[in-house]
Amino acid sequence: MARGQRKSIEEKIQQKQEIIDALETRIEHEREELEALLSEQKQKEVETLYDFIKTSNLDVYEATEVLQQYVAEHEEVMA
Repeated sequence: MARGQRKSIEEKIQQKQEIIDALETRIEHEREELEALLSEQKQKEVETLYDFIKTSNLDVYEATEVLQQYVAEHEEVMA
């Protein structure tokens, strides 16, 4: 029974290279989408923090000082 024409090693290499190239393109696209999602998440977190600061009638510098003091006090407790 005839099997048909076999692919040469060069054709097999070319086919695998095309598959790898396509996968690399897909991975790059997925990384770009992930970065966009992470950026969106960060932006929402910053907006949430900003809204909290504003509703607390603090400015950014006052809030930073309060947070620094809080962290310093808790570092002493944890040490």
